[in-house]
Amino acid sequence: MKRVPEEDAALFRAAVRDVKPLVRDRRVPDKKAVPARARFARADRKAVLLESLEGPIDDLSVTGGDELVFRRAGVQPAVVRNLRRGLYRVEAEFDLHGLNVVQAKMALAAFLANALERDIRCVRIVHGKGLRSGHRGPVLKNVVSNVLRRIVTVVAFVSARPVDGGTGALYVLLSR
Repeated sequence: MKRVPEEDAALFRAAVRDVKPLVRDRRVPDKKAVPARARFARADRKAVLLESLEGPIDDLSVTGGDELVFRRAGVQPAVVRNLRRGLYRVEAEFDLHGLNVVQAKMALAAFLANALERDIRCVRIVHGKGLRSGHRGPVLKNVVSNVLRRIVTVVAFVSARPVDGGTGALYVLLSR
C-alpha cells in the first residue's frame, strides 16, 4: 500500500470538511416482474387450433347418454379421475345450445382461443344431450368430441357431473 504524504491528506480533509454523507435508503424497491409472454407462441397455438377445426369430422357416433372420456398420451389416469370428480375449478363456461354445426365449430374455436390467451386451465362446454336430434343422435356432442380430440392444447376431457350437466356437458382441461 502506497502512503499518501501528510500534506496531501490534510489538503483533502480541508476540501471535504463541509461535505455531508448522502442518506441511503437500504430498502429494495418493490418491482414486480411482468411475466414473459411469447407473442408468436400464442399466435401459433391459435393457428393450430383454427387449422384443426377445418378438417373433416370423424364420426364416432355416440348416443345421448354415452359418457365421453379422453386423455392425451402421457397424461396420468389420476388427472382424468380428478377432472371427472370436478376437482379442477371451472374458470369459464360455454353453452352451444341453439347453434348449428358450423356455428358451433366457429364459436367453440373462438371460445378456446380466448381461453388459451387468458391462460385458463379448465372450462365447461355444454353441448346438450341431443334429445331433439331424432335418429341422428346428439350432433353437437359428436362434433365437440371430434373437434376437441384434434386440438393439441386439450389435455383431457370428460362428461360433467350430473349437477353440471351430466352427459350433456364436458369438463375440458387445457395445457398451459
